[in-house]
Amino acid sequence: MMRVDLLTREYPPFVYGGAGVHVGQLAQHLRELVDVRVHCYEEAPEGEGARDGVHAHPAVQGFGDANPAVQAMAVSLSMSHAVRGTSVVHSHTWYANFAGHIAKVLHGVPHVATAHSLEPMRPWKAEQLSGGYRLSSFMEETSLSGADRVIAVSRAMAEDVARTYPSVDPDRISVIHNGIDVEEFAPDHGTGHLQEYGIVLDRPLIACVARITRQKGLDHLLRAAQHFARDAQLVIVAQASDTPEQRRRFGLAVDRLREQGVRVTWIAGAFPRAALRQLLTHAEVFVCPSIYEPMGIVNLEAMACGTAVVGTATGGIPEVVVEGSTGLLVPIETAHGGAGEPAAPEVFAKEIAARVNHLIDDRAAARRMGLAGRDRAVSRFSWQSVAEQVRRVYEAVA
Repeated sequence: MMRVDLLTREYPPFVYGGAGVHVGQLAQHLRELVDVRVHCYEEAPEGEGARDGVHAHPAVQGFGDANPAVQAMAVSLSMSHAVRGTSVVHSHTWYANFAGHIAKVLHGVPHVATAHSLEPMRPWKAEQLSGGYRLSSFMEETSLSGADRVIAVSRAMAEDVARTYPSVDPDRISVIHNGIDVEEFAPDHGTGHLQEYGIVLDRPLIACVARITRQKGLDHLLRAAQHFARDAQLVIVAQASDTPEQRRRFGLAVDRLREQGVRVTWIAGAFPRAALRQLLTHAEVFVCPSIYEPMGIVNLEAMACGTAVVGTATGGIPEVVVEGSTGLLVPIETAHGGAGEPAAPEVFAKEIAARVNHLIDDRAAARRMGLAGRDRAVSRFSWQSVAEQVRRVYEAVA
């Protein structure tokens, strides 16, 4: 059986973003098709995880306090050494792409790289990485340019790769959308977990799940919330942040919103999957206000739970959320040189609010969209289909 080594920063149970969800599900379903080994960063359990073919790589000695991009380069060296003997290496995000590139050069094995996002399209990452942002961009460009195949998680992502890195031959780009576990994410009408978190269901519920970063547009959501129906409540699950300062500023913004009389709950800590399913199921609408979103697994999770989605018409979101059928799309006109930020933030916020309020007012339409979303998630985005498409890519390059 073909051996494939997956290279990633995050892997369950240590997941903070969509890429970690993707790799965890992909590995699970690929095991039925190929011999899978997973290499991730040190947060993964070295003991128990290793028995399942998961190998955690700690930061190389002497780099513990280095810039995160330098640490990523050091971990890449460790990963590239550990994959010897494999048939294909498959890397995810710039944190691990360079490991795949080195493995290709060192061992002469094919390198498949999945593009979940692109560094040049996230200039705000400089706030998190400082000079390391130039290094992360270098590692990404080098890795994607040298990869035997680049998998883009949406058609929009494929276009971004070709436009951003002209050295990548478009014939080497394959579009394979993210998937969703429709058995794990399915309507759950229980309320026990929500009660534990003080979430009551006596008023319309608006939900959002996101990382605290400019990319996810949470500032625009809070601005929009000022215009939500006054009897609605907004619940935001936002546990991870790019920087402590961003987290602090977000908390202050939530406090100001509450002072204005807006009902908003911020889930900042642990929130189990069972609670998330109940939240998504009971929400009248799920909101994805991202200004940059190559795909957006959270939208699929909401749809799979039978909830209508209001999302920004950017990136891969329109490939998931069908306007008027499974949700409503918010147009965005970006500012010139504004790194994806809307040219008119207040207009953008009001457009979000208008669509959210429409679905709150017309619950029959929201229910229809929720049912259609569930059907679309089941029929179009199964992980079994994703894994089979990825296996075909392996066979094409091996």
